[in-house]
Amino acid sequence: MSGNFQSVSEIIDSSPLSALQIRVLLLCFLVVVLDGFDTAAIGYIAPELIREWGIERSQLAPAFAAGLFGMLVGSVGSGPLADRYGRKLLLLASLTIVAVGTLVCSLAPNIEVLTVLRFLTGIGLGGVLPNAITLSSEYSPARRRMLLVTLSYSGFTLGLALGGWVAGALLPAVGWKGVLLCGGVAPLLLLPILILVLPESTCFMAGKPAYAKRLQTILTKISGRQDWQGVTLVGETAARQQASSITTLFADGRALRTLLLWLTFFCCLFVFYLLTSWLPTILRSSGYAVQETSNIAAMIPFGGVLGGIVMALLMDRYGALRLLPLLCLGAAVALALTGTQLGSSAQLMLMVFAVGFTLTGALNNLSILASTLYPTHARATGVGWALSAGRTGSIIGSILGAWLFEASGGLQSFFIWLAVPALVASLALLVMSLQGARAVPQGSAA
Repeated sequence: MSGNFQSVSEIIDSSPLSALQIRVLLLCFLVVVLDGFDTAAIGYIAPELIREWGIERSQLAPAFAAGLFGMLVGSVGSGPLADRYGRKLLLLASLTIVAVGTLVCSLAPNIEVLTVLRFLTGIGLGGVLPNAITLSSEYSPARRRMLLVTLSYSGFTLGLALGGWVAGALLPAVGWKGVLLCGGVAPLLLLPILILVLPESTCFMAGKPAYAKRLQTILTKISGRQDWQGVTLVGETAARQQASSITTLFADGRALRTLLLWLTFFCCLFVFYLLTSWLPTILRSSGYAVQETSNIAAMIPFGGVLGGIVMALLMDRYGALRLLPLLCLGAAVALALTGTQLGSSAQLMLMVFAVGFTLTGALNNLSILASTLYPTHARATGVGWALSAGRTGSIIGSILGAWLFEASGGLQSFFIWLAVPALVASLALLVMSLQGARAVPQGSAA
């Protein structure tokens, strides 16, 4: 930009990575670890709920769906609110809802009460992820944005895996209530730290006189520059700031890109949450032990942690839309082959890891891809609404899990059916790539 106007994004992009930026990424990582843990907890404790409350497997579907529907509401609502009132404020509010909601869930006396509480907790869960991703993205320099945000976002899938490991260790000793107590106390301990040391989004503060001094202080820590006399720090041009953040998702040739992105999220999260919600219960009903079940199910998110990081390194070099279609295609193949490895728990664990590496690895980078598609004033909305499209798929998947298992006639056919949505996601991403969508790891908001 020229004259006395300077873009905060350009300042961050041209500066070396600072201690403040590393702090933001680490804090967002911790936040999404806890978000992932509390999201996954219901799936890992489900077999114990069936045993203790004497309910049928199908009766769990409303509880699964309620939490995910709450996440849908949280994703849709938090994006526009964060774009208007700040990423940090909405992140703190969402995490508070998660902490309190998870603690209260541990007191639920029956499945009906738990269903209502999971919906309320889900509202917080849905608001945490898009705001954490947006903060991480905006504090990352463009040259390493895909890798750095993937490292931060990988906390979500690590939290999902942690839920399995913790459940496997704690369930025999403290039961399902103890697992939920852990999930509620941890966010409460983190909240004071976030209030004190997590900064607000630089792009949100840009152009707002009330934040001018605070923004200058933050950019001084990032760039080392001391003199801001006569400089006006801005995010987007005034004309674009005035545009509706929701309208922006479909303006300037973004409509097809946005719809294809939503379809991809829908398909991937349909499969992902169907597996994370139902796989522990289905494996238990198929004769696997508690510890074995938790370890196998945890391979989906754990594989995604490694897959997300490896693919982010490659995407920084080759571009997201060149690799993501192949990654989803790999997920479809891995899902179709998983049902052939049921004779050995070790081989099944390895194949489920491959599913996680490809499917969850793709999801990690899809969220970051979404943050690069839109200008600053619509970024949180763009990420939130893309996740919301995915939440719709996750709700349907969580409802259909038990039915699909019964209808498919067994685990082998069950996994083959799940390969179909992953294949559709691969095709949608391929069309995005062919349409010339320029959402590449340099983070330019087209």
